[in-house]
Amino acid sequence: MRGRILRAWQGGWSRGRGRATVAGEAQRREKPPWRVLFFGTDSFAAETLGALRAARELGPDPIVDRLEVVTLQSHLPKGHAVKNYAEQFRLPVHLWPDIGPCGHFDVGVVASFGRLLSEDLILKFPYGVLNVHPSCLPRWRGPAPIIHTMLHGDRVTGVTIMQIRPRRFDVGPIIKQETFPVPAFCTVKELESLLSKLGANMLITVLQNLPECLQNKKEQPKEGVTFAPKVTVSMSCVQWEEQTSEQVLRLHRALGTMMPLQTLWMGTVIKLLDLVDVDTGLPDRLATEHGTTPGSVIYHKQLQTLMVRCKEGWVGVKALVLKKKLTATDFYNGYLHPWFQQDSNMPPGECRFHTLKPPVKKKKPEGTRLLVNNRQH
Repeated sequence: MRGRILRAWQGGWSRGRGRATVAGEAQRREKPPWRVLFFGTDSFAAETLGALRAARELGPDPIVDRLEVVTLQSHLPKGHAVKNYAEQFRLPVHLWPDIGPCGHFDVGVVASFGRLLSEDLILKFPYGVLNVHPSCLPRWRGPAPIIHTMLHGDRVTGVTIMQIRPRRFDVGPIIKQETFPVPAFCTVKELESLLSKLGANMLITVLQNLPECLQNKKEQPKEGVTFAPKVTVSMSCVQWEEQTSEQVLRLHRALGTMMPLQTLWMGTVIKLLDLVDVDTGLPDRLATEHGTTPGSVIYHKQLQTLMVRCKEGWVGVKALVLKKKLTATDFYNGYLHPWFQQDSNMPPGECRFHTLKPPVKKKKPEGTRLLVNNRQH
């Protein structure tokens, strides 16, 4: 009998190991309210934490009873969203790897945490650990699913509530999954906000009927697996010869709120701050008059916008940083005006943006341990 109970709450993947304590079994609850230990860091996670706190205050029938938080130490002056929220509402906070005495919780919940949980830790929770992941798994496993959704122009995304398995990210069984249409021209931050609300609501629905939901979980399909690796600075370098105007605009919407896109002007790195779609209203004669060399820059006086040629099409730039922040008009007056080009003896073909090649990082010596900031999605 005891072996059957252990196999049930270990969710199948730890079948027969019997690593829970007798005390843990005795304290297991069969229905809400649940005792929840939450793991998270950023604003996406804070939305889930807010839903859990609200579910603790639902009058006579709360879904959550005890609620504590595990988060990471922040080096930012203002801290990060989860720690700030927990302190605001006086929730107990543990800084990883300190998780406090976690043997008195029914279930763990992870949303954008950034660390792998050990098997021993997962097995301390009678109902395992649930993960709120912003994609339709198995598509976009990894630390940056929303960014890669945007980069690849996905028209439909979603949220998956899954059960975590040890040692690997995003491979556990699906408990609940819903699709969500990606709004046209939205940024990563806007999409993250929408998905965080959807994910928080889905999690509460699961917690309302947790034992039944876990009984009906299903394994992820083996087909359609894609990966969403962490973001690097090199991704912000615009490849004018390789990327179309649509791809450059997607890159801006995906990365622009975290890091501006970068390019070269006369050997100097510049940052592109405000990119806009200009292909739809661009006269066909523009390419004829100014050529089709990728990176070519012209100034559109009526739109007060720099027009930059991509592999296919043009993209508009309203503002940039070259030593200081400049509008498109400022840049034209200082660097594109005919008198400047004549006076500067600029070589032919140099009046354009060039692709910035990021320096190649030196390989770490063997034996050096790297700390990879992957998110637990």
